[in-house]
Amino acid sequence: QVQLVESGGGLVQAGGSLRLSCAASGRTFSGYRMGWFRQAPGKEREFVAAFRWSGLSTYYAEAVKGRFTISRDNAKNTVYLQMNSLKPEDTAVYYCAADPNQARTFYTRSNDYVYWGQGTQVTVSS
Repeated sequence: QVQLVESGGGLVQAGGSLRLSCAASGRTFSGYRMGWFRQAPGKEREFVAAFRWSGLSTYYAEAVKGRFTISRDNAKNTVYLQMNSLKPEDTAVYYCAADPNQARTFYTRSNDYVYWGQGTQVTVSS
């Protein structure tokens, strides 16, 4: 079965950096859409960043453009989210997700993603 395991979360001060990792296993992920989402207390899960494993384009939420970078290591089947210039409003549980539908056009809708990790907590202090 597909398994996604996030790691790298923690507590940092505003302006600091973290790198989240998502280790994907269970099958080949070529053609999959891979995304990062986050959910703060009392709020709905929101899109952060995504890419298609076999593609070249990346997509970012407006709130994180210029600060976050999504990347991958094909040999390790691992997706990364480099987060710089962190702000208190970035505090949330961050989830890795995968969508096996290779024909899907949209990248930002959480309901389109089939597989989810358990999440990793990111807390940014002021």
